[in-house]
Amino acid sequence: MPLVDQSLVDSVIKRALASGADFAELYVERKRNQSISVEESKVQRVSSGNDRGAGLRIIHGGVVSYIYTEDLSSDGLLKTAELAAAVGQRGGGRFALGQVTGTPHAPQPVEVPPESVDPEAKIELLLEADQAARDVSGSIRQVAVAYGDSAQEVLVANSEGMHHEDARTRVRLMVHAVAERNGEIQTAMEAPGLQRGFEFFDETSAAAFARAAAERAVMLLDAAPSPAGSMPVVVGNEFGGVLFHEACGHGLEADFVSKGSTVFGGKLGQAVASPIVTAIDDGTMPSRWGTLGVDDEGVPTRRNVLIQDGVLVSYMFDRLRAGQQGHQPTGNGRRQSYQHLPIPRMTNTFISAGAHSVGDIIAATPRGLYAKKLGAGQVDVSSGDFVFAVTEGYLIEGGRIGRAVRGATIVGNGPRALHKIDMVGNDLKLAPGSCGKEGQMVPVSVGQPTIRISELTVGGTGVVRPGAMQV
Repeated sequence: MPLVDQSLVDSVIKRALASGADFAELYVERKRNQSISVEESKVQRVSSGNDRGAGLRIIHGGVVSYIYTEDLSSDGLLKTAELAAAVGQRGGGRFALGQVTGTPHAPQPVEVPPESVDPEAKIELLLEADQAARDVSGSIRQVAVAYGDSAQEVLVANSEGMHHEDARTRVRLMVHAVAERNGEIQTAMEAPGLQRGFEFFDETSAAAFARAAAERAVMLLDAAPSPAGSMPVVVGNEFGGVLFHEACGHGLEADFVSKGSTVFGGKLGQAVASPIVTAIDDGTMPSRWGTLGVDDEGVPTRRNVLIQDGVLVSYMFDRLRAGQQGHQPTGNGRRQSYQHLPIPRMTNTFISAGAHSVGDIIAATPRGLYAKKLGAGQVDVSSGDFVFAVTEGYLIEGGRIGRAVRGATIVGNGPRALHKIDMVGNDLKLAPGSCGKEGQMVPVSVGQPTIRISELTVGGTGVVRPGAMQV
């Protein structure tokens, strides 16, 4: 059943244009979600919610106006269209939108809709994970396990005749384990997730992820304080990709480019990284957290090569920035909900796999830090300067992985770090997360293979403030 009948969509668009606007776009969203949490081996919370609404974007002589409503009735949408037409102000600016090409991709397949699964089955899965974590060691003092799913349907229609729909179902598990010994406390977390139905758990063992989190927390109790100084740093795969996402990816979004607030502005065709680095944003990857059939402007997503063999070849565009800069939209126009305007955002962003095994990279490093897992970070997009916490780290000594260390941070500059990548592994993996920008959170994937940066500053036990990217 369509979110809104075609005849009503046409009427809403026509009424929104009544004041002479150049462009009108209707975005309709319906979303259902459920979350369950278990703490202290007891169910703490089971919550479900439904949200729906529509937003109308009007462009009149270069001025953008936006109105939204929770009322999807015929009367509600038509009244919103009248209001949009009334508040749309004519301006003297240049109006241009990037032209849409390509065919929408089919929604990701869902075999078992999460809403069809009894909450008791989900709770049983969480309790098994809780017990698996506690069984690892008597040092485990606290375990928190959470489950979340969401099913989002969107429709994008505009005065150019576009009418596209998309469906996005996501399922995720989060496990947080706390270990304590003699007053020393360490924590670890695992948070797998995919754009799938409940069949996600046919291939994902909640208990195995819970054990992994608990084992890492216990291991960190015996870790030594991290040394500080300048040294080679080997950054692990999967969520290690948050380093590129934050320190470089945001700087490749076209709104930062148009504002002149990124170090990557004006550098198309120039070498911005080591020649062994290729970086991609791909919204078409099967089942990934940031995958979309069409973006939130109705533009089909695609595989966008951002950096090819070290050379900057593209930015990420929504339609508005694409029109302003004479570029084609890249399927990166995204919004948190019907209450928000679309802006350029990443989807699934990663550094491509290289030729080396992890063993090769470690063996080729006489001394350094192996930052196997990264955590919170802080980045200045205008300069690319960053600092990230290392949540699982080891010394590299004599080409071998040595003792575990804790309290490490890595400090550097994104563009300079790209040039200092001198080995790229063959173990590409991606991880899900939520990315914040201008008050909007959207689901994304980050990723990379294991990489070696020839020189970074490693800090000791300093505190790092949370950045925009969240697991």
